[in-house]
Amino acid sequence: MCQLSGELANADSVLNRRPRLAGGEPVSQTMGRLRRHSPLARVGVALAALVSLAGFAPSADASVNWVVHGRGFGHGVGMSAYGAYGYALHGKDYRFILGHYYSGTTIGTLPGPRVVRVLLDIADGDVGFSQATRACGQALDPGRDYEAHRVGDSVRLRSSGGKPLANCGRKLRAAGAGTIDIAGVGTYRGALETVPTESASGSLNVVNALAVDQYVKGVIPNESPPSWPAAELKAQAVASRSFALTAGVGGNGFDLYADTRSQVYKGLESEYSSSNAAAEATRGQVVEYGGKIAETLFSACSGGHTESIQNVFGGPAIPYLQGVPDPYDGECPLHEWTLRFSGPEISDKLSAYLDGRLKQVVITKTGVSPRIISAKLIGTGGVTTVSGEQLEVALGGYDTWMSFQKLSG
Repeated sequence: MCQLSGELANADSVLNRRPRLAGGEPVSQTMGRLRRHSPLARVGVALAALVSLAGFAPSADASVNWVVHGRGFGHGVGMSAYGAYGYALHGKDYRFILGHYYSGTTIGTLPGPRVVRVLLDIADGDVGFSQATRACGQALDPGRDYEAHRVGDSVRLRSSGGKPLANCGRKLRAAGAGTIDIAGVGTYRGALETVPTESASGSLNVVNALAVDQYVKGVIPNESPPSWPAAELKAQAVASRSFALTAGVGGNGFDLYADTRSQVYKGLESEYSSSNAAAEATRGQVVEYGGKIAETLFSACSGGHTESIQNVFGGPAIPYLQGVPDPYDGECPLHEWTLRFSGPEISDKLSAYLDGRLKQVVITKTGVSPRIISAKLIGTGGVTTVSGEQLEVALGGYDTWMSFQKLSG
C-alpha cells in the first residue's frame, strides 16, 4: 500500500529522516516502501518527511497558529511493518504476528505453484532482452540480444539488428534458464512477456511472469529492511505472497503493478540473502480465512492502533481486517508527528474545501484508531464537510489520525 530496505535515514523515497533504525538502513527508503499498499494506494509521500515534521514554521506576525498532532504513516489497515518489527524484537514468531494483525486467520500452504504477472514498464518502442533460450517457438542463444517488435496488434520476435525471426501473435514470451535480462529495466526471475497496449501508438506492456515464491523474493527487501529480524521478514513474505494472489488488478496481460499500487517489486537485483531465506522458509505459505486466501493489506506504521478497512476504503467490514492494538509500533519515526501552520497557511491549504478563513475544525466521525473519517471545517463564510483523507492530502500529513490545536496570539 510505498522502500523499506533502506531503514529510515537517507533522504529518498519518503521520510528523509536522518536517524537510523536497528539495522542501520535509511528510514526514508523504509517508509517509502510501506506507505500504503492496496489497489487504492495514494501517491503522496513527502520527500522531506522528517524535516517537514517541524516545518511550515508560522510567520512571526501571524495572530493565529495551528498545530496538527498526528500518528502513523499509511492507511493503517492490516499489518503494521514497524509493529511487526517490534513484535519480532519481543520474541514473537511470524505466525503470531500474522495472527495478530489478521484476526481469525490461519496459515495454509498452496497446493502447487502459482504464477503472477507483474507490469514492469510500458515501452514506447521495441523491447530488448537477453539470456533467453526460447521465444515464440524458436530456440535462442542466451548470449545474444533479441527484441520484441510490435506490428499492429501482434508482436514479432526480431534479432537485435531488426531481422524478423518469428511472428508471436498477441504475446511474445521469452524464457531462459531461470532469469531474463530486459534492456533498460533489469534482470528478473522467470519469463518476459510483451503484450500490445490498447493504444495505437505502438507501445508494449513489459510484463514479468514468474512463480509467486520467486516473486516475493523481489518484494520483501523493498517492503521491509533486510536487516530486520527473521520473524518480521517471514511475516512480510507470507503477507506479500497472499496479497499478490488476491489483489489482481486485471490489467492487459498483467495482474500486479511493480509499485505501491500493488506492492514494490524490483526483481533479482534488489534481493538479499536474509529476505530470500525468509521466502524459502515460508515457501508456499499464505494467510487464509474461511478456507480462502486473505487479502493481506499492510502499511508502514499504525501510530499504536490499526484501523478497520471499512473506515478507510469504505465497503463492507472484513472480519480479518479490523483494527487491533499495535503496542510495539513506537519504533516507527512517524509513530507521532506534528505539523505547524500560520492561520493564512492552513486556510490556503484547505481552500478547496473551506468557505472563507478557517475558524475551527470539528471532527465528527472517527474509526477505532481513531482516524478521521469526516470533519466539519468552520470558516468565516460557512461550514463545509471534509473527509480525513482530504485533510491528510491537503495538509501534507502522513495518516488520517490527526487532531487540531488552534493557538491565538
